[in-house]
Amino acid sequence: MFYVSEGSIPHKRHTQHRAADGGLYSEELFGVEGFVGRSSLLYHLLPPTRTHRIEPGQLVAIEESDDGVHRHRLVKTGLLVAQGDALSGRIPLFFNADVTMGVCLPAEAMAPDEFYRNGEADEMLFVHTGEGVLETVFGDLRYGPGDYLVLPIGTTWRLVPDVGSAQRMLWLECPSELEPPKRYRNDYGQLLEHSPYSQRDIRRPEFRPPNPASGEFRVGVKARGRLTTYYYATHPFDLVGWDGYLWPYAFNISDFEPITGRVHQPPPVHQTFQANNFVVCSFVPRKFDYHPLSIPAPYNHSNINSDEVIYYVAGNFMSRRGVDISSFTVHPAGIPHGPHPGTVEASIGKDRTEELAVMVDTFRPLRMTRQAADLDDDRYPYSWLPPAEGSDEASRLVERGPEAFPD
Repeated sequence: MFYVSEGSIPHKRHTQHRAADGGLYSEELFGVEGFVGRSSLLYHLLPPTRTHRIEPGQLVAIEESDDGVHRHRLVKTGLLVAQGDALSGRIPLFFNADVTMGVCLPAEAMAPDEFYRNGEADEMLFVHTGEGVLETVFGDLRYGPGDYLVLPIGTTWRLVPDVGSAQRMLWLECPSELEPPKRYRNDYGQLLEHSPYSQRDIRRPEFRPPNPASGEFRVGVKARGRLTTYYYATHPFDLVGWDGYLWPYAFNISDFEPITGRVHQPPPVHQTFQANNFVVCSFVPRKFDYHPLSIPAPYNHSNINSDEVIYYVAGNFMSRRGVDISSFTVHPAGIPHGPHPGTVEASIGKDRTEELAVMVDTFRPLRMTRQAADLDDDRYPYSWLPPAEGSDEASRLVERGPEAFPD
């Protein structure tokens, strides 16, 4: 990410930075990859090390489900009800050593004295519905539908949904850096002219004055597969200033500029973020291919060494039918998938699509959780079969023709 400076910082790093009363502010290096990766320097009212009590917390366990079958999956989350907060409301669905992902439907804000810090993974929240404020030690990020909220490992934060605003989010965490694709950056980290988004589209935290409150504040730290609670007598959001290249940010999917061509473009043109062994892609409303004989619907393809997960946000996905909004499709490695029956012919002549979806492609096998298994539609692998002659489905397609299929 690019360089940002907020608040009060000294002229030179690692030198004295004092308050008006002569007190010395406390400097913290917030960085990854030891001392060679991206970093920021944070200036606190008091040292961030002053914890007076540490309590063990629960293990962060994921229950795997294995039905013994390697097949396509349709996991329907649309009927899930809101519960808990941004942490307790999480429902893990898929995971491997590189990424864990699922949905989050928080019904309430985190407690005013409660904060969270993931000490082993970057995190991403994609806001499907709802508005609110992501409060972080760096400042506040106002969020709304379509926002990607990216939180670097080690960021202290809390989520405060607006009262009465129904929240639904896709969330993931990964023990590697989640960042813009390297092919869209130059040697200085600047996003290039052919990138589907630019630095102007990145929203950085809105800096606020340090919070001098005293009391008892809890920071749940996730590390080594467990939560540990650290207690502090002063508020953790006490920065007088910070600067650097490592900080949380928001990016709205509507600011992703689709790359199109004369013929169908493959999924890498939709790539939005990269991490170790997986990518995140954004399917957004766009013009279709403009070759006179183009087929807008995607061609059949085999993910020989990649598992493909798509979360459906809005609109009609032109190659799918029978997939509801808020559902996930999982097309695992080793078996082909492609457009559903009738969608290829129905797509010909269409000039645009209004689909909105987020895709996560992993390059190592994903496993499914118990919660995902409970939501899995086991009929989905047979959805590529043409409707049987005389069936209600066949009659519907004959009567409505191409309109029976999504755009």
